Amino acid sequence: MRFDPPLVDAILLKRYKRFLADVEFPDGTVVVAHCPNPGSMKSCAEPGWGARVSPATNPKRKLKWTLEIVDAAGTQILVNTARPNHIVKEAIENGHIAELDGYSRIRTEVKYGENSRIDLLLEKDDTADCFVEIKNVTLLAEPGVAAFPDSVSKRATKHMEELTSMVQQGHRAVVFFLVSRTDVNAMRPADEFDPKYGEALRAAVAAGVEAIAYRLDFGPGQVTVGERLPIVL
Repeated sequence: MRFDPPLVDAILLKRYKRFLADVEFPDGTVVVAHCPNPGSMKSCAEPGWGARVSPATNPKRKLKWTLEIVDAAGTQILVNTARPNHIVKEAIENGHIAELDGYSRIRTEVKYGENSRIDLLLEKDDTADCFVEIKNVTLLAEPGVAAFPDSVSKRATKHMEELTSMVQQGHRAVVFFLVSRTDVNAMRPADEFDPKYGEALRAAVAAGVEAIAYRLDFGPGQVTVGERLPIVL
């Protein structure tokens, strides 16, 4: 996925009230940016780290900048949780994810479960539908290992239960972890922050839900899905 318009370099001063971040541009100008991340952002929001922000394309928007990427002393982290769905969808369409290749149609935000919407629904005639739930992974649990979630997430636990229900109804169901930082080579559930999610994920996998993790690659002006990573359950 290419960022258009291009991102602008800044310094992260602080993240607060969940959806706000103060950033400073090279000329010394300080602005309040939108921080589209409802999690704790533990291990990816230290004051003084580098940041990349996108300018708003809507002139009526109150906050003119959005925090997209944090540079943690050389480790790049995608913190905008609105981006992964598009990134993964694009990778599937381009045939970069072998496990999800071969479908003829992709629909987004389709209603399913209990008042939920699936991130991606993959369809092909005479083939079981594939329900794909995408999770953005930014937490560094220990050196070389990422984890999800970074705080208690009842919503994420509910998703695991709903994916299990899809499998029981004869569909295919996948939880896709997009590991959005460059300093890890594996991931696991963050039991220390949300043990119920860890239990729900393991139960879902045991019931037939597929868990897949891929690392995000960062390039000039763009991000793409890179190599598959192991998941330690």
